[in-house]
Amino acid sequence: MTSQARLVFACAVALLFALDSDVLHAQAGRSVGMDSRRAEELYVSDRPEDHDPGRNYARDVALKAQTDSVYRAASLGSFDFRKITYRSSADGMEIPAYIFQPLNLRGRGGHAALIWVHGGVHGNWSAGMLPFVREAVERGYVVIAPEYRGSTGYGRDHHNAIDYGGYEVDDVVTAYDFARENLPHVDPARVAIMGWSHGGFIASHAVFREEHPFRAAVAIVPVTNLIFRLSYKGPRYQRLFSTQERIRGLPFERPELYVERSPVYHVVRLEVPILVHLATNDEDVNFVEAEMFVHALRVKKPELAETKIYVDPPGGHSFSRRVNSALERNDTPEQRDSWNRAWTFLEWNLQPYETASR
Repeated sequence: MTSQARLVFACAVALLFALDSDVLHAQAGRSVGMDSRRAEELYVSDRPEDHDPGRNYARDVALKAQTDSVYRAASLGSFDFRKITYRSSADGMEIPAYIFQPLNLRGRGGHAALIWVHGGVHGNWSAGMLPFVREAVERGYVVIAPEYRGSTGYGRDHHNAIDYGGYEVDDVVTAYDFARENLPHVDPARVAIMGWSHGGFIASHAVFREEHPFRAAVAIVPVTNLIFRLSYKGPRYQRLFSTQERIRGLPFERPELYVERSPVYHVVRLEVPILVHLATNDEDVNFVEAEMFVHALRVKKPELAETKIYVDPPGGHSFSRRVNSALERNDTPEQRDSWNRAWTFLEWNLQPYETASR
């Protein structure tokens, strides 16, 4: 099947899933029917913890403490590391975050910053990001890595507050406000947002808003179309969405909400440069889904989008985050190329070596 044929097929599937006639013709307040088998699979309980019975929150907290210890030890004599919290602009929820920055700060407005978003679902900032954080700091960036709602390592309530494509985006964007108000050495005009996988999903959402503070965005192997994604993921993954408090349903039941929470439908809103890299052998984000996003960017925003598709790179979904047991980069030609392009893109847009914005 050619790439054009795959795209046509994917669009057809996504539209059929999104525009279910039962939903479009349902009157206000009228329930949408669903078969008993599906109801049994998805709605035995709408409590998130019932669909993740093996979750050990105490263990998650302990593992997060170990991750913090790794960064604390690695930072000695190398970079400044701290853990902070701030209140989300969405609802005041307390959001933990990491800050990594150079030991010798330049003074007011002297540094560009990266709001760096970890992946998910229910992920967290891991020790495997250490070599890339080190590179960012060496290049003069201040890095803020929010542990938005739904992240693991902060207990049951934080974990179960997950809001995919909703308040979690506000949690991340609020990190910019924290930097502006509390880090005077960060130039508010030189801040980018970046992420891999679900982090790329949030980064894309952030810059597709009508108003946002970011100069540029980087989205590597991003999730972009929830309607299409849930059509190829199984019931367990679908339950992660249908039971979320601010979602409560699948795409055919709430098509407008899923469209609003899928970045691919909002490409026309883009007004700042974005870099997107994909892998054809991605085992998590289906390549057809990701390819739709790149095609949309190339057609609608060619002057702002820098895109590249890597053919069968080692690692697939994690092709540009390969790290060995010593927490050093485990480079392949594709990983090296992706990072070189990302750093060049960010340098071009943020001028991290400058002491102030031009």
